[in-house]
Amino acid sequence: MSETIRVALVDDDPFVRSSLATILAAAGDLEICGEGADGDEAIALYRRVRPDILLLDIQMPGRDGISAASEILHSDPTARIVFLTTFSDDAYITEALRLGSKGYLIKQEVANLAPALRSVMAGQVVLGGEVLGRVSSLAQSAPEEAGASAEERARADGLTEREFEIVERIAQGHDNKEIAAELFMSEGTVRNHVSVILAKLNLKNRTQLARYYYQAP
Repeated sequence: MSETIRVALVDDDPFVRSSLATILAAAGDLEICGEGADGDEAIALYRRVRPDILLLDIQMPGRDGISAASEILHSDPTARIVFLTTFSDDAYITEALRLGSKGYLIKQEVANLAPALRSVMAGQVVLGGEVLGRVSSLAQSAPEEAGASAEERARADGLTEREFEIVERIAQGHDNKEIAAELFMSEGTVRNHVSVILAKLNLKNRTQLARYYYQAP
């Protein structure tokens, strides 16, 4: 039997919390280990119960989810925080990814919640279908200066021109297969390059690489 995944849930709507608890309980390998209603409660809850995953709303009365996640991740960069919200707002998505959250899901897609949380425990970053579309749109509309400043930083950080080309495509939302086709190399070679890039930049995953690309100099 799979090990139980302990999930702490923070949302200001008690009906939402109750519904999510029912959905997660039905999954069999997920359990709610604590609940909260705002950002301050999220911070206290995380420190008290140390959940495997903190499932966090963004817009709540008082302290919001983004602010709470920022404080939690500052004190514990290993925290697995997944935002579950009704808003696929560009600014929220960008900030959530910059913080290092493990996921950004939309409540309307709650049927996919349990598989998404299992993926987070397996080390993946999860994005809802609507969010993936917004991320792609953000990448396509990003100013050219972002790429220019990223290239300068990449050179200073010891990346080769080919490694930067891979980082650029990851930031645009391309997967290994797409990158391999565009740069005329095998998927295995792309994976090897990504591993080297992550090691050079001391980063953990593709989401952090995208943040690296778009961050201000």
